[in-house]
Amino acid sequence: MKSETGTSTRTRPGEPGKEVRRLDRVIIRFAGDSGDGMQLTGDRFTSETASFGNDLSTLPNFPAEIRAPAGTLPGVSSFQLHFADHDILTPGDAPNVLVAMNPAALNANIGDVPRGGEVIVNTDEFAKRTMAKAGYAMSPLEDGSLDGYRVHPVPLTTLTIEALKDFGLSRKEAERAKNMFALGLLSWMYHRPTEGTETFLRHKFAEKPQIAEANVAAFRAGWNFGETTEDFAVSYEVAPATKAFPTGTYRNISGNLALSYGLIAASRQADLPLYLGSYPITPASDILHELSRHKNFGVRTFQAEDEIAGIGAALGAAFGGSLAVTTTSGPGVALKSETIGLAVSLELPLLIVGIQRGGPSTGLPTKTEQADLLQAMYGRNGEAPVPVVAPQTPADCFDAAIEAARIALTYRTPVFLLSDGYLANGSEPWRIPDVDELPDLRVHFATGPNHELADGTEVFWPYKRDPQTLARPWAVPGTPGLEHRIGGIEKQDGTGNISYDPANHDLMVRTRQAKVDGIAVPDVEVDDPDGARTLVLGWGSTYGPITAAVRRLRAAGRPIAQAHLRHLNPFSKNLGEVLGRYEKVIVPEMNLGQLAILVRARYLVDARSHTQVNGMPFKAEQLASALKETIDE
Repeated sequence: MKSETGTSTRTRPGEPGKEVRRLDRVIIRFAGDSGDGMQLTGDRFTSETASFGNDLSTLPNFPAEIRAPAGTLPGVSSFQLHFADHDILTPGDAPNVLVAMNPAALNANIGDVPRGGEVIVNTDEFAKRTMAKAGYAMSPLEDGSLDGYRVHPVPLTTLTIEALKDFGLSRKEAERAKNMFALGLLSWMYHRPTEGTETFLRHKFAEKPQIAEANVAAFRAGWNFGETTEDFAVSYEVAPATKAFPTGTYRNISGNLALSYGLIAASRQADLPLYLGSYPITPASDILHELSRHKNFGVRTFQAEDEIAGIGAALGAAFGGSLAVTTTSGPGVALKSETIGLAVSLELPLLIVGIQRGGPSTGLPTKTEQADLLQAMYGRNGEAPVPVVAPQTPADCFDAAIEAARIALTYRTPVFLLSDGYLANGSEPWRIPDVDELPDLRVHFATGPNHELADGTEVFWPYKRDPQTLARPWAVPGTPGLEHRIGGIEKQDGTGNISYDPANHDLMVRTRQAKVDGIAVPDVEVDDPDGARTLVLGWGSTYGPITAAVRRLRAAGRPIAQAHLRHLNPFSKNLGEVLGRYEKVIVPEMNLGQLAILVRARYLVDARSHTQVNGMPFKAEQLASALKETIDE
């Protein structure tokens, strides 16, 4: 394997002749029918890998259909995991090991496996009918097409049924455990812990103890098969990545889970109840599911009848004094646009969490994309500026959620938090922060009159602004003396009365823009150790592939600078100066060049796009090649 770190081998205790090889990293892909439990299998392998102490990155990939046609290419579900003894940034370009549960899984994924890679195939599924459904005229196990790989034919279904023959299960029930057999086999191959998976299975099927023990038995049978079969003469070790992580307590976390925890933490730091008004939509629904579990933290969730009702309820909660959130994806943002504009007019804090997916329209619900940036920037009628914040890794979704809340609460404005399907479903180790590390987000509500009229009368003006932030006061309904109008018709500066005066409208439009433009955000940091002439500028989930590509180029002796944006509206104050230092600026994006458009328009620099819109994240090697061409021009 390319990832081997040396030639030294040893023998596992109690296993004469079984060779153990040390690797520095491995990429594994589990693939099967969408009903074969590949996401669960990958998730369990990931959890045990995290508990072992490896650095890791994952890429779940599954059909949009709830139950795609069994045995077909569109119905293939996969889960890729990259784990290592050092710091890694991506789920890997190509799997070293492919576990194919049926012919369709093999056909859909074998093209990604490099020659010499290991392929574990469930031979029980390679019947004539299933092979024909997957596009095979002849068996790939017999026609020589797999001769360049190290193929391990394993009758997973037969072995699983045999292992569970004493449990009194039907054949169909026993077959469902074959993914646990495969997990046990891979756990043996890579010396993964097993106790956590057995505990998980007993908890998951607590109400069906027979099914729980059957799955545990299948898992153990897979482990034992690896120990005893002659086909697997080698197992592998990947040491913990102890040097890659700062000291602390870590856990494996997905982007949507980290974002959910960030929202809860923000509400606690603000001492405000958290309210989520949402309508289920892939890939944002997990945030609704997670937050609904945390009523003990004062979280209230409302599953609305549609997208518009969801954001309407959230905006009402913001008016009532809550940290208000609505979650959605691109199609839902389109439906929510009028209410986002209303939030701009009302100048109330509201978080719009957009988990981007492939579009347009329904598009690719389970695939990733970054094509909603311009929608977040401009997708409303009138001049309706909204700040935009984007996380860069799954774990970073926690910090990005807190930052979005800070801006919304401080400046009394709706804020877009733009994640995507890659971050939402992917996972990595996350250091659990101490509460003392989190910012103080407490706000001061209006409590009484704030303006004195010419006759000395003290009144409350709902649009009298803080001179530093231009934020208007936040008055909780029911506070005596703070009654004021709300609605979408233009307000008079200060008084909040309805106004059709042209000069006042001009003032209010410019003031709302100035408020967003004046938001305090950190300067852009540039990683440029060699004084490069080319800068690669990214945003959001391209951070991992860009950084991995930059590392490869620098290792090959080519200087290149890197900067990554968290704040997309407003941009950091020093961004123009940073861009001006470089002869070439290249912007990799999973769209057709949306950030490049913004940068070119704002700073008049020749920002070159490198784009991809295939529903998958960039591969580091391909991106490195594209950057190399730019450097070498």
